[in-house]
Parts: sequence; C-alpha cells; structure tokens
Amino acid sequence: MWWSFGGSTVWDVGTTELLIVAAVVLLLFGSTKLPSLARSLGEAQRELKKGAAGDDEA
Repeated sequence: MWWSFGGSTVWDVGTTELLIVAAVVLLLFGSTKLPSLARSLGEAQRELKKGAAGDDEA
C-alpha cells in the first residue's frame, strides 16, 4: 500500500481529527473572519473550476 503505516493510509482521517482541525481553524481565525474565509475559498474554487474547464473570460 502506498504510504501505509500500521494498516491504514496516511490520508485516513476520522471524525475526531476533523473536529480537532475545525477547532484549531476556529481558534486561529475567530468566528468573525470565518464566513469571509469560507467565501474566499469558495470563490477560489469556482475560479479553479473555470480555469480547468477552459472558460476564461480574457
């Protein structure tokens, strides 16, 4: 198996790990900046999809 350790892969993430990551992100950015951070991530994802599809506006 590619990058295996103890029978599980490196990218095997459980619920507990996701909750810890969410708590750290909340502590780092705060509840006031979190909506704007999510909005900018969504816009970046849309731009990436547009670029991958070849729908450039230029």
